[in-house]
Amino acid sequence: MTMNFDRLFADFLPQLLAGMTVNFEIAAISLALGLLAGLLLTFGRLAGGAVGGTSASLTALMRAAPTFVVMFFLLNAIPRGATLFGVPMALSGVMVVALSLLPYAASYVADSGVDAVQQMRRGSPLGALLILPNLARAFFVLVMSSSAGAAIGVGEGIAVILRHAEQYPALGDRLLLFALGVICFGIPLQLGFAVIRHIQRRLGQRMTRDNAGPV
Repeated sequence: MTMNFDRLFADFLPQLLAGMTVNFEIAAISLALGLLAGLLLTFGRLAGGAVGGTSASLTALMRAAPTFVVMFFLLNAIPRGATLFGVPMALSGVMVVALSLLPYAASYVADSGVDAVQQMRRGSPLGALLILPNLARAFFVLVMSSSAGAAIGVGEGIAVILRHAEQYPALGDRLLLFALGVICFGIPLQLGFAVIRHIQRRLGQRMTRDNAGPV
């Protein structure tokens, strides 16, 4: 193993953390747009009739949309130098990745939104509140999925790891970089999922007690 640990802590780790902020930025943009589109689909599905059928079909289509296909379509749909009244129209790499994740985010919000409204109609506001940890779970899934940006040169965390790994010919050094990447991504993600599971468990316990009523 030939890794320079001074370089590791002075160069690699700061760049990795900066790249991870890009992953979280992409996930936040995608979820924000997904909330808007997903709520429209939610109300459309609840409306019934032709609007409901169309909204349900759109949700199913978005749920099945492959992220890489959408990403490369967006990347090539608008020419790099395209302008509209002098305003550049080309999407940044971050926006391309965020929009490629929008179908998943919107369909997830729509499914969770319909379930929340149905819970409210059944008289279970606690059941409806489960949408909050569900949205948090979607956010962390989007963080993981945002690593697709490495394929188009977006400087997110995985791209940083791959770029630095190319500089080390020794397999042991590369494995160490990958291990550090897993740790840096794994800690916040696993903590987030643990908090979500705790909230879901507490809400489930409250729902069980409320449904049981006084003994």
